[in-house]
Amino acid sequence: MKIALMDSGIGLLAATAAVRRLRPDADLVLSLDPAGMPWGPRTPEDLTSRAVAVAEAAAAHAPDALIVGCNTATVHALTTLRTLLEPALPVIGTVPAIKPAAAGGGPVAIWATPATTGSPYQRGLIRDFAGGVPVTEVPCRGLAEAVEHADQPAIDDAIAAAAALTPRDVTTVVLGCTHYELVAERIRAAVQRPGDPPLVLHGSAGAVAAQALRRIGARPEPEAPTRGVVTVLLNGRQGALPAPALAYDEGRLLESVTPAH
Repeated sequence: MKIALMDSGIGLLAATAAVRRLRPDADLVLSLDPAGMPWGPRTPEDLTSRAVAVAEAAAAHAPDALIVGCNTATVHALTTLRTLLEPALPVIGTVPAIKPAAAGGGPVAIWATPATTGSPYQRGLIRDFAGGVPVTEVPCRGLAEAVEHADQPAIDDAIAAAAALTPRDVTTVVLGCTHYELVAERIRAAVQRPGDPPLVLHGSAGAVAAQALRRIGARPEPEAPTRGVVTVLLNGRQGALPAPALAYDEGRLLESVTPAH
């Protein structure tokens, strides 16, 4: 089994680690766009063009499925990627976990990039899946970029700024950018109020990994032998995991399992 994941940078690590935990025997192909990141500020047309190039580089390695490990790329490029690659290669997008978060009753905060916050796409998800639940959209300025570069002081500052915009009665936070899942516990610590029930965080990585397996008719086998290899593509050329990846548990998991190449 071979699963490919794509993103402009290391935001794909959360879903990659989730796949690794479900199927340690699966080979992984990580296709990144260091020459074009970040994707968020790009026009939809430009982003889609870059996403297609990154996806085609991954597809050349004949994976069984391709995960788009980026919320923004899913919004703008998923339809194009599916038209181009399916049915031969199933393409799985990443959607903010608003539906399961709202099922808990709220109040809910959605932490997302400034470009996604207030967008018709996110507002549509809120309308469709969070009717009757109090929802606050929180723009997290600079957080994805700080996580991408493992800039610890900048991460702290961005989380503190977003926490200050989060209502005190929030019980659930949706991590609406894949980068945020890499610092989930730091977000929890910043938002949790003393004496309140434990804050609930909803990321997308686990659901995306499980959906990828379902699309190819595979079952989770977390006890399988850890023999899958990792191939890293940087603008289509084989390389190594970017150094900042190793600042996170998810990146170290890949390094500890098998050398990335």
